[in-house]
Amino acid sequence: MNFDHYISITPGIRNGKPCLAGTRITVYDVLDYLAGGMTEPELLEEFPTLRAEHIRAVFAFAAARDRRLAAA
Repeated sequence: MNFDHYISITPGIRNGKPCLAGTRITVYDVLDYLAGGMTEPELLEEFPTLRAEHIRAVFAFAAARDRRLAAA
């Protein structure tokens, strides 16, 4: 999945952390919520501006980052 459409990094917004486009919700926020036991439907209900594509983009972003770190 190409996550560029769903995730943006903007200096000055959440200290330049990767955020879901058009929001101040970081990739790490979403991962923390899911790791804490929140389900995808609960997350989408809690944050109505998000779509399932945003959640998939978070996973794609995390996987790409892990691959980059493993290659370093």
